[in-house]
Amino acid sequence: MEWREVCRVDEVHPGVPHRVVVDVPVALYNVDGEIFATADTCTHGQSSLCDGYLDGDVIECAWHMAKFSVRTGKALSLPAVEPLCSYPVRIADGKVFLADPRPR
Repeated sequence: MEWREVCRVDEVHPGVPHRVVVDVPVALYNVDGEIFATADTCTHGQSSLCDGYLDGDVIECAWHMAKFSVRTGKALSLPAVEPLCSYPVRIADGKVFLADPRPR
């Protein structure tokens, strides 16, 4: 598995989605000190999830209020039915690394 550095850990603030672009837009989330990563684009309306609202480990899309688990990418509410792509995260030396986030 190829790992790519995307940002520093201190750039991913608790409760605030953080967008990075590594071939594709990716949203990073700090949930109680643990970093998670999903595709940044809502599977329902093509909106950036980083414009949405993070409540615990659930991100809500700003356009149509679809909700997703940031831990798994699972769609939790309508109108979204398709899950988000989620990416493995590794932390080393204060930096966030993602498994290669190109579409699969």
